[in-house]
Amino acid sequence: MNNGKLELHPNRLFPADSKIRPIARELYKEIAKLPIISPHGHTDPKWWATDANFGNASELLLKPDHYVLRMLYSQGVPLESLGVGNSEIDPRAAWRQFAEHYYLFRGTPSRMWLDWVFAEVFAMEVRLSSETSDMYFDKITECLARPEFRPRALFERFSIEVITTTEDPLDPLQHHHTIRESGWPGRVITAYRPDSVIDPEFEGFHENLNKFSEITKEDCFSWKNYLAAHRKRRAFFASMGATSTDHGHPTALTADLAPTEAEALFAKVTRGSFTQAEAELFRAQMLTEMAAMSLDDGLVMQLHPGSFRNHNAKLFDKFGRDNGADIPMGTDYVNALKPLLDRFGNETALTLILFTLDESTYSRELAPLAGHYPCLRLGPAWWFHDSPEGMLRFREMTTETAGFYNTVGFNDDTRAFLSIPARHDVARRIDCGFLARMVAEHRLEDWEAAVLAKDLAYNLAKKAYKL
Repeated sequence: MNNGKLELHPNRLFPADSKIRPIARELYKEIAKLPIISPHGHTDPKWWATDANFGNASELLLKPDHYVLRMLYSQGVPLESLGVGNSEIDPRAAWRQFAEHYYLFRGTPSRMWLDWVFAEVFAMEVRLSSETSDMYFDKITECLARPEFRPRALFERFSIEVITTTEDPLDPLQHHHTIRESGWPGRVITAYRPDSVIDPEFEGFHENLNKFSEITKEDCFSWKNYLAAHRKRRAFFASMGATSTDHGHPTALTADLAPTEAEALFAKVTRGSFTQAEAELFRAQMLTEMAAMSLDDGLVMQLHPGSFRNHNAKLFDKFGRDNGADIPMGTDYVNALKPLLDRFGNETALTLILFTLDESTYSRELAPLAGHYPCLRLGPAWWFHDSPEGMLRFREMTTETAGFYNTVGFNDDTRAFLSIPARHDVARRIDCGFLARMVAEHRLEDWEAAVLAKDLAYNLAKKAYKL
């Protein structure tokens, strides 16, 4: 046994059953090289605007990846030693810490994605470990200095057809403008993420409304003008290529207040004299307001509820958002979405894509909802559930009620650029395995499975997100 060799097995993630595996392999062969549709993520548009070389292995693969950071932190590795919030840390030393603890990722999705990147992108032939740490760091950093490893070249190498970043309404979208003006044909578009000016509990909310007023030339402390400001920014985002909005609310609660009630609630929110329940009610009302605007302007709406953000208060105070301390919560959809669905649920011109961190809702709530309401679609594999097991459970628990065509393909939702093709490869393999089992059980014809494999890998996301 050579435990130091890095090799990606061609049959990885396919079913072990000898009758099913060949079917899965044939299905995968037909879709493996399809272009990547990446409709939602948190990659930095600056990468493609400047097309500057990535600096080193730690900067590219370690610091942006909250999956990696949270695992290392859980085992007592200080985030400062990995370079988080500390620019004085030598990136090689941070990488050594990562390599020394790489065994922690055995059996995890991160291990699969990273091994794919190491083998496919950087042609590594031995595994990452404390012994190979410096070799890895030097080789990756050396590769990153070459023209073929610059952001635009990698975008094209990975056959990315379109990638959607996520920006705040206060963002001037200068990087997106630069990309457009550059003449480069790669398609990098934005999405409207208004949490900072919708959530009264978002840090700096009052100041954010001041900035919102300045940008839109609307008095965003007036309910009517506040809504007008959103319409203006949505139109601007759409002019810059946006086809979607994204909402990261704590819950899926929606409301449909009378105009006078909404205006009174907004006044309390802007004065800062609100309770937690009133903050939640305002967020709920704004989801319905955003749905109304989506019906008008055609932007696809995404809802990502159920995360207890910044659960580790000490880490949040020290490092800010997005440093591995967001924890999934149980989430209600049936009751929470009813006010919005009572108003818009039967609208075929509205698309609301639902995500969850609560798998218990797949068959009980989400599949029946999406299997009935024309405006609803299900987004598979978000965050903790973008694992092979999570993807398979999603298909097993939703297909019987919602079918395949009330889902929207794969959503990679990552800040780590090089893991995008790795994640799509995992999703394609898992879906092919699921379809192969249905063929072997005579629940699908082989030609139907071939059509579905392409739809799940490419067509559904492209259609749902109007790309």
